[in-house]
Amino acid sequence: MTPDVTVTVIVHNDAARLPRAVASVRRQTHANLEIVISDDHSTDETPDVARRLAADDPRIRYLRLPVNSGGCGVPRNRAIATSRAPYLMFLDSDDELPDNAVELLLAAHRERDIDFAMGAVRRIRVDNGRRSTWMPHLVAERRTLDGIGADPRLFFEHLATSKMYARAFLDRHGLLFPEDIHYEDQLFSARAYCLARAFTIIPEPVYHWYVAPYAPAGAASISNQRDRLDNVRDRVHVQRLVDAFLAESGHGALRPDKDYKFLKHDFRMYSGDLPYRDDAWLTAFADIVEPYLETLDPDAYARLPRAERVVIQLIRDRRMPEARLAARGLGHAVAPRHVATDADGRAYWGEEVPGTEWARRELDVSDLELETRPFPSAQFRHEITEIGRGPGACLDLAIRTYDPGLRLPVGPQRAALHLAPGPRRLVVPFRLSPVRPGVFEGRVRLDLAATPLPLQGFEGTRHPLLRLTQRGLSHTGLLLAPLDFPALTARVDYRSGTAPHRVTVEPEGHAPGRLQVRWLPVGVTARVIRPVVRRVARPRVKRAARLVTGVLR
Repeated sequence: MTPDVTVTVIVHNDAARLPRAVASVRRQTHANLEIVISDDHSTDETPDVARRLAADDPRIRYLRLPVNSGGCGVPRNRAIATSRAPYLMFLDSDDELPDNAVELLLAAHRERDIDFAMGAVRRIRVDNGRRSTWMPHLVAERRTLDGIGADPRLFFEHLATSKMYARAFLDRHGLLFPEDIHYEDQLFSARAYCLARAFTIIPEPVYHWYVAPYAPAGAASISNQRDRLDNVRDRVHVQRLVDAFLAESGHGALRPDKDYKFLKHDFRMYSGDLPYRDDAWLTAFADIVEPYLETLDPDAYARLPRAERVVIQLIRDRRMPEARLAARGLGHAVAPRHVATDADGRAYWGEEVPGTEWARRELDVSDLELETRPFPSAQFRHEITEIGRGPGACLDLAIRTYDPGLRLPVGPQRAALHLAPGPRRLVVPFRLSPVRPGVFEGRVRLDLAATPLPLQGFEGTRHPLLRLTQRGLSHTGLLLAPLDFPALTARVDYRSGTAPHRVTVEPEGHAPGRLQVRWLPVGVTARVIRPVVRRVARPRVKRAARLVTGVLR
């Protein structure tokens, strides 16, 4: 019997996770399918694992490439060439399909004549299990579109794995994955979106994407290897191929939307890492991206949030130290340290008014309303300038606050650190004193042994916040830490009677680089109390656990 759907599972040196991926296909509620394991010449136990899986289920075929291609395109194309079904799907060996994924997408094809159907992608963090939907606003409701022109935002949803394609559609256009390049999904999906006469979007999850943001460099996915300059080159190269396709296929009117997607998604992925790159890397990065940035539609820049435009322009102007500073505030409403004002009263990032009209347009931060926005939403910049170890479990912090909008009156300011690893929070008041206009400094001792923890203890990470108070109003902001201070670890015995924890204070190591505090219960709390309370979090159990804690203490 001819299968209805071919699901291709591509794999390379992933013997441990391949069975999980294949099992998710075998569990599908629509059973008339074939499973093609397309192996990009693995050198671990993957071939043996794949052959055992094929022996267990006649629906499974195993293909092994004679040499490693180094990407996803060749193993997918090989499977397309040998597939027997009228509909095709793709799965990576480290991911899974929800049990009804094939059934849902096939139903969309059978409901009406479309070229592909697509659904929601559920992202699952492997480090903490948290789940989220990839680009949820694009898959929020069921709809059928007559081409991507009806919603160019779909350029952001460039995953090939979230879709089921009609084989006739791929054959009609000779649509295959590009080979010998990374980010092949972006070109393949752009072509599919533009060439399709109609496609259907369904809101149900059809793909489980496992994300490992802190995987070791050698095990990180291609998209997470952003420290490699070849990664940057590949991403820019694919964008140029997409641009050429749009021009050649008569879809040039979509270029501003695609350019905005590049700036907002692709470039933005690198921007958050800039504080952790040295000058040589940043210079090479600018050499790669600047020629391509020159080709983008000006309106694509204008659609970005101001903070992202500032980072891009500082890179283009080769102001690397300032680019690092600006990147630490992305997405967190962190102010610049200083602004410069021109004769018309317009404010610009940094200490000098930019010299070119384009740079003035991009670095103009007047729209941030640094001087006038309500105090609770005002923008400040709080930085730790010194970290010292005090007595016991104490940290001595020197803090500098930048107020480029001059919102704070001259004189000492009431401030407090807030740290909340549980329902209650530790509040440590201190003062910030002016050292010059727009700059305040203060010192505070953070006693971690005074932190109120929940009964069952706490295992996790928190970042202290800094709160300013003025005329009955409060403002809470991030506390940025030095990027590379040595981690401090200690066993902390709490004065409140909570069982001991191992506490580590360290730099965040990614994103803005906040001060990070990690707790790990030890002793009875870890072995007995915490597992009981986590299983049954009822008032009686909590009271019993409190009693047991007191007895065992």
